[in-house]
Amino acid sequence: MIKKLQKKFILISAVAVVSVMVLLCIIVNAANFISVNSKLNATLEMITSNEGMIPDFDKRGMPARSGETPPEGDFGMPAFDNRHFNAETPFSTRFFVLCYDESGELTRSNLDKIAAVTQSDTAEYLDIAVKHGEGYGFTSGYKYSVVRQDTGYMAVFLDDSQEISSIFSVLILSIAATVICSALICVLIVLFSKRAIKPVIESNRKQKQFITDASHELKTPITVISTSLGVLEMEVGKQKWIDKAKAQTEKLTELVNSLVTLSKMDEEDSPLSVRDFNVSDAVRETAESFSDFAEQSGHALQISVAPALRYSGDEYSIRQLTSILLDNAIKYADEGTPIKFSLEKDRKGIVITSENESEGIDVSELDKLFDRFYRADKSRNSQTGGFGIGLSIARSIAEAHRGSIEALCDNGHTVRFIAKLR
Repeated sequence: MIKKLQKKFILISAVAVVSVMVLLCIIVNAANFISVNSKLNATLEMITSNEGMIPDFDKRGMPARSGETPPEGDFGMPAFDNRHFNAETPFSTRFFVLCYDESGELTRSNLDKIAAVTQSDTAEYLDIAVKHGEGYGFTSGYKYSVVRQDTGYMAVFLDDSQEISSIFSVLILSIAATVICSALICVLIVLFSKRAIKPVIESNRKQKQFITDASHELKTPITVISTSLGVLEMEVGKQKWIDKAKAQTEKLTELVNSLVTLSKMDEEDSPLSVRDFNVSDAVRETAESFSDFAEQSGHALQISVAPALRYSGDEYSIRQLTSILLDNAIKYADEGTPIKFSLEKDRKGIVITSENESEGIDVSELDKLFDRFYRADKSRNSQTGGFGIGLSIARSIAEAHRGSIEALCDNGHTVRFIAKLR
């Protein structure tokens, strides 16, 4: 249980950390893209506002020529954001301008600020601008803006290769940093996971110690009571009160033994004695021993065991698992209904299945059947003679054999317990 808890803690912590790191990476790259795109838009606005030219700027990003102010936009504000510009902007910005009329015919072009585009290339970019219409767009190596003018349209193509390269560089570095940091944090989580769940480990250890100590302490008075009842019966003869006391003493002995078994199965170092044995013979022999009990209870026990199967595990535990499933089926099966029990081989190991009819099953609570001291009947009466920990032991046995056990009820009245052992 502790190992499972530790794995679950590591998994949840790792998923949380990786999710946060991935989200941070996305936020950083989204912010970087928005910032770069905003700068490109501001540059295009500045060029279109100046009829396809870039004015000279001073160190404050304001036009350098005296008396010249940025064109005004809405509410008297500048038509472009001049925070992105300085005196070097006219020399570092590469762009070209195409002007065309309503019919899409080129009327004027300005290629002075670009070296990669010649007059013969203008037709290709003119076609892109005409098809796109007004607004911003991207094409290979350029971001462009198309604006309407009195005499037609003007398209400004701005070289954004450096900006795109910067975006990809940040993306690659942030992904690398995310992967490396996530891996390092996950390693630290694994290293410190046991310390993080140490209080749970200590609590679980004390709980197991309490169960073991209490069980040993209870064995002595139970044994004394049982012996005393036997002596009393010899002296006074058969008495119904003595029989009832003896029956309850036997139940207490069974409960104590079950608690000790469950506590041992939950230990870190499983007490299983693993060896290779004929599991078909072991399961068949155990199942057939329940035939008379099932018949007396009004049930026909139908046993189907695949022959000559070998399995590497604890033979005693497999027999105990078989006994628990059959005992549970006989106690809770509807009167007069058959009980089906089978053993078969699958790809990874063996599968033990028990099936019986039981009306009134709450399908939503099937998983709770494996909880300690859980009973499907809310009154928790003891008419069936069980304590509600048999299936808990069955689950511990299955998990100790690297397997699992589940309860299924497809039609609302037929319950199947399927134990898969690896």
